[in-house]
Amino acid sequence: MKIRIYYMVLGILLTISVHAQHSFTLSDTAFLLDSKPFVMISGEMHYPRVPREAWRARMKMAKAMGLNTIGTYVFWNVHEPQKGKFDFAGNNDVRAFVKIAQEEGLWVILRPSPYVCAEWEFGGYPYWLQNEEGLIVRSKEVKYLREYAAYIKEVGRQLAPLQVNHGGNILMVQIENEYGSYGSDKEYLEINKKLFIEAGFDGLLYTCDPAPDIAAGHLPGLLPAVNGDVTPSKVHRLIQENHGGVGPYYVAEWYPAWFDWWGTTHHTVPAERYVGKLDSILTAGISINMYMFHGGTTRGFMNGANYNDKSPYEPQISSYDYDAPLDEAGNPTEKFMKFREVIARHLPAGVVLPEVPEAKAAVAVPSFGLGEAGRVSDMLPAPVRNGSPLTFEDLHQDYGFVLYRSKLTGGRAGVLRLKELRDYAVVMVNGGIVGTLDRRLAQDSLALQLPAGEVQLDILVENLGRVNFGPYLLKNRKGITEKVAFNGEEVKGWEMYGLPFKEVKGMRLKKGGDSGHAPVIRRGTFDLPVVGDTYLDMRQWGKGVVWINGHNVGRYWSVGPQQTLYVPVEWLKATRNEVVVLELIKPEQKELKGLDKAVLNEVK
Repeated sequence: MKIRIYYMVLGILLTISVHAQHSFTLSDTAFLLDSKPFVMISGEMHYPRVPREAWRARMKMAKAMGLNTIGTYVFWNVHEPQKGKFDFAGNNDVRAFVKIAQEEGLWVILRPSPYVCAEWEFGGYPYWLQNEEGLIVRSKEVKYLREYAAYIKEVGRQLAPLQVNHGGNILMVQIENEYGSYGSDKEYLEINKKLFIEAGFDGLLYTCDPAPDIAAGHLPGLLPAVNGDVTPSKVHRLIQENHGGVGPYYVAEWYPAWFDWWGTTHHTVPAERYVGKLDSILTAGISINMYMFHGGTTRGFMNGANYNDKSPYEPQISSYDYDAPLDEAGNPTEKFMKFREVIARHLPAGVVLPEVPEAKAAVAVPSFGLGEAGRVSDMLPAPVRNGSPLTFEDLHQDYGFVLYRSKLTGGRAGVLRLKELRDYAVVMVNGGIVGTLDRRLAQDSLALQLPAGEVQLDILVENLGRVNFGPYLLKNRKGITEKVAFNGEEVKGWEMYGLPFKEVKGMRLKKGGDSGHAPVIRRGTFDLPVVGDTYLDMRQWGKGVVWINGHNVGRYWSVGPQQTLYVPVEWLKATRNEVVVLELIKPEQKELKGLDKAVLNEVK
């Protein structure tokens, strides 16, 4: 509840808004908000995946579907990209995100575990942890706990004052994240709890785990929440078994669909399959957090990947549409409307849902040219030299690309082998593309016919996303992580050029520039008589990254299923929208257009 206090100072009326302090506690059967039973109808939405300018609009949509709460992770690698350098500004301003939710009448479930999974790069861990010798994530190892403590204290400075017991809207805070799927060390979980309390999180703490792992992942004394598609009876049984025979009952991740990775079909789940399940959960008075209510977009290089000994490397796509009730652009879907109908039947007497805001208009941008171009190899920084290849981590580079360069004696044929490539390589001889290697397909070798004389070997390596789940969290270095051999003989004498592409301003490109058959950067502009969302149609392109007006809007790859890149209206203008495309394998492509809808399910 917001209270307005009026003061008269020097004849000027001042209005100060203060938020009333609430209580949020547990009974044996229910959550109690100000001592009254309260069912959280929550939806997950991640602030880095939505333009800051659109946060409020998405929250209004949440209210219109009937949600009373928003859930969000807090992402360590977003907020501490380099050791000791914290960033809570712009789209990283999670404090503002929480406060906007409060202004819109929404409670918040906060999930600031250093490990988030979330189909996010390295599960949320910053890459530089791998450069701390002996550091082991998700463990009691001293260096890890020291970095963890420093980070969570910074998060506490931002967010602990916004807990409900301090007048804010954060109802509960989650420690760790699905730890039972990874380990079972209760002492480690107790350390997590202690660090959170020391950081100022003195309200309700909880854990969450998939149903099979809840016994391993919960901490006695804290509420154990369940993740997954579970029946009311199973929720009751699992929580009672791990919480002294009582509730309350909470499904912390209830999945209305699933995420996608490159080369597979788009995952969708008809709303009809979940309407009855949602009704039964709410009828039983069980609180719920839909994962996801609105997925948005994993922009830049922040997607994660799945990998284990039994399955291939699976990097996730940029779209995080998730077949969620609110689509990637923030528009309501059929699933949204059907879930809204269910929720409306469970509202307190007299409560009426707000009208659903209109869907945003999208525009189809006519074809336009990218008339300026330059080869990536002509825009290299100063090299780092070493006898053997260095990883991204060795080069203190987080994301993007590294170009590895060496010399070979030509006039012979042979097999080039990259041992433990991570993750995708464009191989060039004397500046021209001769092939690609793809970790997804377990490719590490390429047959070459070298021309006579000394040959320049270039290998442009892309980090396609660090593993975000499972034991390979501990084996997440990027680049050429071991060695390169030609005909069985190790190639030595490397120059390495870091290409993180954090921004693309000021690139010196030439009009009509011919890239030859090599990775290229192209630039062009388009106008919008009517400014609206659009979707760049990348179906004629090969593989790369796109920036619009300086914003990295994500990766594209002809293998699909994602064939368009969503461009939010908030980042567009009427004239001279600048488009920069980094194209790896089809440098001859020069035309681009926008569609008025997404293409998320075309696999080639």
